[in-house]
Amino acid sequence: MIAEFRDMKWAIVASEHRSLRRAAESLHVRESTLSRRLRDLEYRLGTELFERTANGTRLTAAGEEFVAVAQHILAEADVAFARIKARGRGESGDLVVGICMALSVGNLRATLAEYGRQHDGVEVRSIDGSRSRLLADLTSGSIDVFLTAEGHSAWDGASLPLWSERVMVALPEDHFLCPNPIILWPDLAGARILVNRRDPGPDYEAMLRARLGDRCGCTFIGHEVCLDRLLGFVAAGLGLTLVSESAAAANDAGIVYRELHDDDGPVRIRFAAYWKETNRNPALRPFLDLLRGPYSDTAPSLSSE
Repeated sequence: MIAEFRDMKWAIVASEHRSLRRAAESLHVRESTLSRRLRDLEYRLGTELFERTANGTRLTAAGEEFVAVAQHILAEADVAFARIKARGRGESGDLVVGICMALSVGNLRATLAEYGRQHDGVEVRSIDGSRSRLLADLTSGSIDVFLTAEGHSAWDGASLPLWSERVMVALPEDHFLCPNPIILWPDLAGARILVNRRDPGPDYEAMLRARLGDRCGCTFIGHEVCLDRLLGFVAAGLGLTLVSESAAAANDAGIVYRELHDDDGPVRIRFAAYWKETNRNPALRPFLDLLRGPYSDTAPSLSSE
C-alpha cells in the first residue's frame, strides 16, 4: 500500500512539472528511478499515463483521469492519517464519564470546561446511575472513568482522590431550622429526611444514621431519582435532604441551604476518580492529568464512623 501511495504521488508531481528531470529533482530521486517507477505503474494499469517527447511529458486522457483519482485518494488518506494521529495523542475521539456528583458549579464543572478547551476534538459523554451499575459499566469498559464519593471497597482498580466539598442541608424555605446560620447534628433529630439511593446519597444516609442513632426519631424516606427531582420534593415541603455545596449552588426556588457542622467545623465529603489501568483510550490520560492538577485538597473524607 505504501508503494502505491508513493507511485500516485510521483505521478502527480510528474504531471505538474511536465518534465521527468524537474520532477525527479523536486522529489530528490534519480530521473531514471522516477522513469522506471512510472513505467511500472503504467504496466500494472495496462495503459499509458504520459506522452513522452523531447520537449517533456504530458498526461494522456487516461493519465488525467488517474491523476484526478490519485489526488482525491491522497487527500482522503492525509485526512485519515491526521485523524488517527490526533486520536492517538488524545486530541480526538470520545471520553465516557460516569458521574455521581453535582455539575452546577465547582471543580468538576471547571475540569470539564478546561478539558473541553484543551481537547475540543474529543466528544465527552456523561452517564449517571447507581454506584453498582456504573462500577459494572467501568469493569466492562462501557465508561472510561467514574467520579463519585471516595472509599468504595468494591473497586480494586486504579483510583485518584480528588477534592472535597462541604455538606449542606437543603430545607424547605418555611422550615423551622431556616433561621439557624448553621445546622448541627442534634438539630436534625426527629426530622423527615429524604435520602437518595443514587450516589452520593448512600454515603449521606450512612453518615446520618451513624451520627443520629436509631433513637433519634428521624423518618428516612428513600428515593431513586435525579437530584433536581429530589430537591423538588424538598421545595414542596416533603422533607429535608443532604447535598454537596456544588449542588447547593443551583439556588432552587423554595429551598434554603445551610452548612452542616460537627465539633470540628463544616462536615465535608471527598470525591474520587476510578478507572481501569488497562484502559488504552488516549483521551483518558489528559483528563486524569487535569484531575491531578489544581482540583484536589487534603480535607478529611466524610465518614460514618
